[in-house]
Amino acid sequence: MSREAEGMIGAVPRRVFPGAAPVGSLTRPRVRWRSWKRVGRSWNAVVGLAVVGLLVVTALAAPWLAPRDPTRNDLAHALRPPQWPAFPLGTDHLGRDILSRLLWGSRISLTVGVVVQSIAIVVGTLLGLVAGFYRGWADEVIAGVTNVMFALPRLLFALAIVAALGPGLYNLFIALGIVGWPSICRVVRAQTLAICARDFVEGARAVGATNLRIVLRHVLPNALSPVLVMGTVGMAQAILAEASLSFLGLGVQPPMASWGSMMSRGQAYIWHAPWLMLFPGLAIFITVIGVNLLGDGLRDTLDPQIRTR
Repeated sequence: MSREAEGMIGAVPRRVFPGAAPVGSLTRPRVRWRSWKRVGRSWNAVVGLAVVGLLVVTALAAPWLAPRDPTRNDLAHALRPPQWPAFPLGTDHLGRDILSRLLWGSRISLTVGVVVQSIAIVVGTLLGLVAGFYRGWADEVIAGVTNVMFALPRLLFALAIVAALGPGLYNLFIALGIVGWPSICRVVRAQTLAICARDFVEGARAVGATNLRIVLRHVLPNALSPVLVMGTVGMAQAILAEASLSFLGLGVQPPMASWGSMMSRGQAYIWHAPWLMLFPGLAIFITVIGVNLLGDGLRDTLDPQIRTR
């Protein structure tokens, strides 16, 4: 065989389909630097990023920002209204400083949001890739479990899991992580089915790439954009679910500071000490709104269909 013929044979796998781009050029993640530059042009993303950044700074610097010990009882100053500079946000029924407890409670909220969504993203992405790539019986089993999970109310299911395992922060991670993966799994499965039908995946199979290599280098990077957006929005849902379960007494246990438990304790004093519920409620509201705005901004920035309208 001549050298020209050998060169032609060696060049065929790089362009299996006429007119298609090289296989390697389409395997990079769709989220590029230009997409991130557009985040700064989105009002929702900027406001949401500012709120989330403030939450992160507050959580990390809580030991230095808190003026008092959040767990120290001081009955001599119980139910003090907001007073500057002694008690900027007042005190609770045990004399604990509300501002200090809010600052330390931000650590709980941020930890719950990050850990729960990490569990949901890992489990949902893994099952979605398996269901969309291999299909067959694996897809049917995963789809059946996902449909069952969607049929159950999310918060009530988490409530049942925590009630069975017992209250506590780690059991809260498990419960909210279990109920959080089905939506991510469904989106990743749909993305995987669409990506596997693309020419560059068929080209990768033609050159002898293994299934694991195709999933890790071709499918997963191109399916990350919706996962990133859903993970951000799901973080707000996890924070709200933690506050709801803590309000019911099944989340973070005393003496740890949690926004939901603070609202639960202040419920009995709502008429003559409304600051006990007002400030934790505002903290939850601002945090959830900020995270949702960040998720909407990322969706508007990273979704090519919305960006081209």
